[in-house]
Amino acid sequence: MTVEQLAVRMKEWLRGEYQAVVFSSDGPVGYALFKQEESLIYLRHFFVRRDRRRAGIGRTAFDLLRREIWPSQVRLSVDVLCQNTAGIAFWRSVGYRDYSLTLEIMPTPGLRPSMSDL
Repeated sequence: MTVEQLAVRMKEWLRGEYQAVVFSSDGPVGYALFKQEESLIYLRHFFVRRDRRRAGIGRTAFDLLRREIWPSQVRLSVDVLCQNTAGIAFWRSVGYRDYSLTLEIMPTPGLRPSMSDL
């Protein structure tokens, strides 16, 4: 996606049911985008600038969310791509545990007619 498309998508999320928190340390260093339901907080994005990673900012920001913003009695959920081993390690280090694994077979063009062709 282009930067403009990403900006439009973010604005739509924020106009809807998502909330954002921006983290600063001598200027913006990251953000969290999440949706809060009655018994669940779904963390859609958690971002720390690449040049500020591996310095404890992510852990500090996540601790702040847990202590000061999110209620303690709700389940927390985050999706992480399987190939993002650093992300998986980070989320496990702050307390997340494996819950499910989604498997996919990507479409192969020209392999078979689609259901609409039958």
